Amino acid sequence: MPTSARRTFFHCEEYHGKISVEEYFKKKHPHITLRHADDLPVIDISGPNSKFSIYVPAELCEIEPGQPFRGRLNEKETSNMIRFACNPPKVNADAIIERGLPTLGFTPETLSSPLSSFGIAVDNNMAVVPGRELPPPRLSYGAGGRPLNVSNGSWNIVDVKFHNGGAIKSWWVFVVREKDGRSVFSGADDPILTDLWRSFGDKCLNSGISLKSQPVKLAQSLIPRADDPNRQQALDSIRQKIKENISQRGKPSFILVLLSRRDNYIYPGIKRICDVEVGVHTIHMLTDKVVGKDANKQDQYFSNVALKLNTKLGGINHVLDPDSLKWLTKAKTMVVGMDVTHPGPGSIEGTPSIAAVVASVDSSFVQFPASLRCQETKKEMITDLTSMMIDRLIFYAEKNQTLPDRVFVYRDGVSEGQFNTVLEEELPKILEAFKRVPQRKPYRPLLTIIICGKRHHAKFWPTDSQFADRNGNTRPGTVVDRGITAVFDFDFYLQAHAGLQGHVKATHYTVVYDENRLGADELQQGTHTASYLYARATKAVSLVPAAYYADLACERGRCYLNDFLSADDKVSSSVVSGKGRGRGKGKADKEEERLRVFEEAKKAWGEGVHPDLRASMFYI
Repeated sequence: MPTSARRTFFHCEEYHGKISVEEYFKKKHPHITLRHADDLPVIDISGPNSKFSIYVPAELCEIEPGQPFRGRLNEKETSNMIRFACNPPKVNADAIIERGLPTLGFTPETLSSPLSSFGIAVDNNMAVVPGRELPPPRLSYGAGGRPLNVSNGSWNIVDVKFHNGGAIKSWWVFVVREKDGRSVFSGADDPILTDLWRSFGDKCLNSGISLKSQPVKLAQSLIPRADDPNRQQALDSIRQKIKENISQRGKPSFILVLLSRRDNYIYPGIKRICDVEVGVHTIHMLTDKVVGKDANKQDQYFSNVALKLNTKLGGINHVLDPDSLKWLTKAKTMVVGMDVTHPGPGSIEGTPSIAAVVASVDSSFVQFPASLRCQETKKEMITDLTSMMIDRLIFYAEKNQTLPDRVFVYRDGVSEGQFNTVLEEELPKILEAFKRVPQRKPYRPLLTIIICGKRHHAKFWPTDSQFADRNGNTRPGTVVDRGITAVFDFDFYLQAHAGLQGHVKATHYTVVYDENRLGADELQQGTHTASYLYARATKAVSLVPAAYYADLACERGRCYLNDFLSADDKVSSSVVSGKGRGRGKGKADKEEERLRVFEEAKKAWGEGVHPDLRASMFYI
């Protein structure tokens, strides 16, 4: 953690040796008296490429107002930020025209000079670009079921069964009880708990999941948070309870974990225990979401959980009609999603980034098992991509008795400035995977790479209310491929989803490598229809599911390194060899510390996901 001026030392040539920041200020700046030399930290204002640290006592610093906050927001702050930024489309448009242009200096007085001297004119109205609305696909649930009605990008699944229900051989209900009076259940045999698991079991059965047994009920009381701030003792007791019962009863199909509240340690800790150490699926519920709610709200909550559970079990919730999938099924095709997530504010320096590659294995393009790796911190390109692609190709071949003839890659998380880097670094690794995948004869499928971007600044407004939804947004299926797109590139903006609140944002898709030679209409319509295949929702999503799943897999990987990623949550950093965060050290010491943290994180990661879960969508 950051140390005070009295406790922070550095080598000073001027005073011939090691000296504290406090002593340095006494000698160098005798007119400055530090009043908080031992109770406020120093701030390192050196740049990232500086060879030496530059320390200034916090009491001598002032923060300029209006600067962006780059730290991590807590749950309440995040909620407030989203609520503040959630403006209707018209409010945003008015702000741009009425306040944005004058702020940039584009007023009627300045528009005539000096820009006009160079033949440049700035229109004070929005640019009008051509757009189209793509039709939604037809989709259905239970085998042979009639197509459901899609309205505004969503549909209702009341009284319908999954297209292909998974099977539950055995299951556990695990109540995690807090010793601070917040737990709803008195124990494993609480009648309220019995009503809950019976209602959830009925929902699974009615949805088409095979469920033939009652659950094993377990409960574990945790020691108070005040006595166990980073919850290591709590997680040890949970780990012991789960492993003891597995040794006695064998592994269940899944564990339903009931938590009394959100916790930055317990949830990711249980995910790591079950995903990495024992290899069992878990489903988490917050008790306040289901206990004491009216029947309709509880049923809706259970329906959403059942969607996730069936997908984890290998089932298929819904499918698209054959015509909507024809662009994929006309040849043996594997759809791939790729993403990388990086350590954010509050992480220990040196914490690895996490890469995910997911790929379809079925002809309905619903099941997307994943490969996960940790890699060099803040590196956007996937280091171990060749082996991850080989894993996905081998698993596809195991499921289909053949390798795919075509591969479509949807790459998320890449900025426009990194498009060439994808072609220079990741494309060769994918091609190398094709060469190295076990096969009797040379293997080379047709490859297309499409980059998905949400971090752009393009927003769209309908020109007429007849083309708007009830919130004033463009409607689901809106696609724009002219006017603001690149002149020579193959790119388009697609809004597949409905804007529930605020100003909806389209996804920018750019084809950077294309051997499959699909036309613009076919790829746009295909990407749009694929957006209706997201397994755990009853609506189209903003990002094509392959890329969405890669993002979810990365987020699950963060659970496995939570001790490193959540170091600012109280005392989490103490679990990393009991050392601090590298503050108050020289650059060489910091680099050594980063390398040590990276190695410890790789050790904590181990072999990653347990072999018993690798063939499933454990991350959803």
